[in-house]
Amino acid sequence: MRPQTDTKVFAALFVLLCGITLNAQERHSYKIDLKIDFDKLTYTGVERVRWVNSSEKATSIVYFHLYPNLRTSDQQLDPDEPRIDILEVRAGADDSPLFISTDDQGTTLRVNLRENVAPEASTEIVIKFKGSVPEIDRDETSLTTHVVKQVSAALRSDRETRRARDINFRCRGVMLLGAAYPVLAVRDGDDWRRKVEPSVGDFIFNETADYEVNIATNPGVEVFTSATETGTKTEKGQTFTASALRDFAILAGRDLRSEHTEVNGVNVRSIYLAEHERIGKRALVVAANALRVFTSLFGPLPFKTISVAEAPLVAGLGSAEFSGLNVIASAYFVDFDSPAVRNLPEIIREQRPSVEESLEWTVAHLVAHQWWGAAVGNDPAREPLLDEALASWSSLLYYKRTYGDEKAAAVLNDQVRGVYRLYRTFGGDDMDANRPSRDYRNTFQYAAIVSAKGALMFVDLQSTLGEEKMFSALRNYYQANLYEIAQLEDLRIALVAEAPVEQRRMIGRTFTRWLTAKRGDEDIAPPDQELATTLGIASGKQTPQKSGDNPFNAVAKVGKFFWQQVTRIR
Repeated sequence: MRPQTDTKVFAALFVLLCGITLNAQERHSYKIDLKIDFDKLTYTGVERVRWVNSSEKATSIVYFHLYPNLRTSDQQLDPDEPRIDILEVRAGADDSPLFISTDDQGTTLRVNLRENVAPEASTEIVIKFKGSVPEIDRDETSLTTHVVKQVSAALRSDRETRRARDINFRCRGVMLLGAAYPVLAVRDGDDWRRKVEPSVGDFIFNETADYEVNIATNPGVEVFTSATETGTKTEKGQTFTASALRDFAILAGRDLRSEHTEVNGVNVRSIYLAEHERIGKRALVVAANALRVFTSLFGPLPFKTISVAEAPLVAGLGSAEFSGLNVIASAYFVDFDSPAVRNLPEIIREQRPSVEESLEWTVAHLVAHQWWGAAVGNDPAREPLLDEALASWSSLLYYKRTYGDEKAAAVLNDQVRGVYRLYRTFGGDDMDANRPSRDYRNTFQYAAIVSAKGALMFVDLQSTLGEEKMFSALRNYYQANLYEIAQLEDLRIALVAEAPVEQRRMIGRTFTRWLTAKRGDEDIAPPDQELATTLGIASGKQTPQKSGDNPFNAVAKVGKFFWQQVTRIR
């Protein structure tokens, strides 16, 4: 018993010391004045950035990411993409101009300072910039298009990559600016994490910072952000402030509505289009319940406002998470009792329970991301498991605490096991669940391997350790890594610290079995042979589609299980 006690004491001291360090450490800060021309799809801005040198070496170079300029090789000349241009960069101390250059095909801004910044010291940089966003065709955002996209991914295994336009656009009278300003690149020790790679996973990766942002826009346009409104709205705009955000997202539109409630000192808000009021109110209830459950299990969030919003995201992207602001595709805000639903194909209308269940799952999943991904950061390109799998497992806890064991078990089969089973039925190969995002072909594979297998690893660990030790380990991991960028080893250490001596090796074996070994068919579910036969898939291999074939028609007659899965929010 002594080794276990010593380990627990060490873990507690470690968490305490980390907390003291975090409270004493200074953060970067942004003071931004942004003017958005909603009707012309453009914006201009000036930001004053205070950068703190947290490394052990002095430096005279600072890097920023220009996320709207992210392109794949075949998108370089595509006009249907957002854009951000740097107009001027000056030193904050004396207003003198600074030499700059852009690298990595315009996604990295290099700023050369006039003097070295010593370790633990800071400097201020003033950047003037302008940007534009594309108008997305509304047909790209419909529920039918989302479903067709998922069917196509299952049948053809096409490679998908996130595009800058996915989170920087205007469509159906709603504008989303997910990354509209120059943001400091992450510094890892003495090295900068300069490279931004498009993949199927999230590409935004930032450190925490404090924000004060004033936004002015056209009359009648409502603005919602990751932060909390301060003061009253004037002709000069509205000011938003927040501490310790990893990003600052903006949602704007003339027909947006909101409702809110308070849970444990946090303002929980649902933002929706007027026509989706009933669904928006339902999302608020789920978000509030999820926040209550996760706070009791993991500890309080450092944010004052948490919002769940709808926006017309393009097919292939069912949701997007930012610090304090979670976005779900409007396609899934379906009021099945409204006359407009008649325009949907009957085969989708029949999936009402699946679509409504998926919306609740996704709201809970996104709220969990405020703990795993926002408060505790991780590199989504290198270790997407840390936020995606933990958020999915947390969603299961939401169902268990809200509805009981029977409902949680049903959701486990539908939302987690079922995803992997359908993926394997269509011939997808079992893979390591801890690969970088670039190794996964599309959202279908990403959901089956990273989200599903990863979540089931935590289910297994919970069964091994028991709820009390599992939740204690996650609370310690959360507190130790709050505001930081965690790695998988940090999580493993937290779990081992709570495990009895005789179970510690089991923790390592569980990690290996779920993340490295390819035992998914044994541990989760084998392919559905009956469905494979119906689809004409032989021996788990996908049937090539002829050019011009509509994948929606190709599987129109298959059973309920298939349609439940392809109407899920990915």
